[in-house]
Amino acid sequence: MHHRRGIILALVISGYAMTASPQATVPQAASPTLPQMPGNVQASPTVPVDQPRPSSSSASSQATLLTRTKADQALRIGGGDLLQVSVFGAPDYNYDLRVADDGFVNLPLIGTVRVGGMTPREVAADVRDKLSQHGYFNNPQVGVLVKEYATQGVSVLGEVQKPGVYPLLGARTLFDLISAAQGTTPTAGDRVSVIHRDQPRTPEFVKLTYDGKDSLQGNVPIFPGDTIVVQKAGIVYVVGDVQKPSGIVMANPNLTVLKAIALAQGTNPNAALDKARLVRKTSDGQTEIPLHLKQMLAAKIPDMRVEPEDIIFVPNSMFKTGFKHGLEAALATATGVIIYRRP
Repeated sequence: MHHRRGIILALVISGYAMTASPQATVPQAASPTLPQMPGNVQASPTVPVDQPRPSSSSASSQATLLTRTKADQALRIGGGDLLQVSVFGAPDYNYDLRVADDGFVNLPLIGTVRVGGMTPREVAADVRDKLSQHGYFNNPQVGVLVKEYATQGVSVLGEVQKPGVYPLLGARTLFDLISAAQGTTPTAGDRVSVIHRDQPRTPEFVKLTYDGKDSLQGNVPIFPGDTIVVQKAGIVYVVGDVQKPSGIVMANPNLTVLKAIALAQGTNPNAALDKARLVRKTSDGQTEIPLHLKQMLAAKIPDMRVEPEDIIFVPNSMFKTGFKHGLEAALATATGVIIYRRP
């Protein structure tokens, strides 16, 4: 009996030894060492087939990075920028060069090269071709890095709280720069012009909106040396015998006479509705247009759309100095009314 138990115990021990033996384990392939790429950028490892797919948040962040990469590549080189031109595997060919005002640099071995108005990728391809054509290198890997932009700041002008020049470090958008200028003023419109440094004669016009959907389209990328101008909105003045004489910012381009009077909290009880006038500036001077407010309110005639800088004057029926003097007094006080921004 004891002999049989000893045999069973020996078999169990030998089986455990075979399981724990290093020879029984499956060896794992070692991760390959990634080579160092030009510009201190490492190559990305190949993703195995059985690796789980990235989540939606990861895909969204990758899309953002790709968008910023394309935006950075579109930035053109200008006069005064500091470039670093290097050839991978050739440490002696590594130079820092300041771009001249005419957009040219002088590179060793190949001489004068035009870089102004080009992207770093385009300059790298041009330098590579020239080095290969002269026989100095065989299919060289050329890297071009913009180490310093001549104009790092962005000018924010127009209807913002604090106009000025703001430094631009990293990838930034239109909303970032407007926030740095502490937002827009009450008289700011919905039209913004962005003058890019590399294309000063073709400004980019953007509609400024704070709606969740449309705001993404207007939040365009901003580059060093750009100029942002927030334009002023149109204002309609409502003066005379109204509850609150004021200037109404035309946030809505479809503003009408009745809507403007409603934003001024309506007319007073003694207002002469049939004697109201709209004063409009034209190329021939000021023009007076009669406004039949009673018929507009009764929907007998259509409501009239207003234009920027229009003045709606509602006289008082008890005003004894005459309509002309009342209109002159209203025009004199039109520029002194409080400006209100309405949604």
